Amino acid sequence: MKFLDQAKVFIKSGDGGPGCLSFRREKNIARGGPDGGDGGRGGNVELVADRNLGTLLDHRMRRKVRAEDGRPGEGRNRTGRDGRDVEIRVPVGTLVFDDARGGEPLADLTSHGE
Repeated sequence: MKFLDQAKVFIKSGDGGPGCLSFRREKNIARGGPDGGDGGRGGNVELVADRNLGTLLDHRMRRKVRAEDGRPGEGRNRTGRDGRDVEIRVPVGTLVFDDARGGEPLADLTSHGE
């Protein structure tokens, strides 16, 4: 008997936040100059091997995984907040392939915490 456990999941990291276009305004300075902040970085999606899992059944129901986007920058050189990372737990021995690149192998998670 052959046991086959597969799940096809769409994964996307978060987009970076937009920067802010802002100019400083001060009473005694004719042209205050730019003071807009950068946008925050988007979150990452990480696959982590877990020896306490035995199947990919949870991922068959959750078909799309997306990390949080970065927040926009603000005036006064304030950088936007970074997006939160997403961690996907999979069983040890999971093979990861990229269907967008013709089934190219990406990872072979062989040990706990990898």
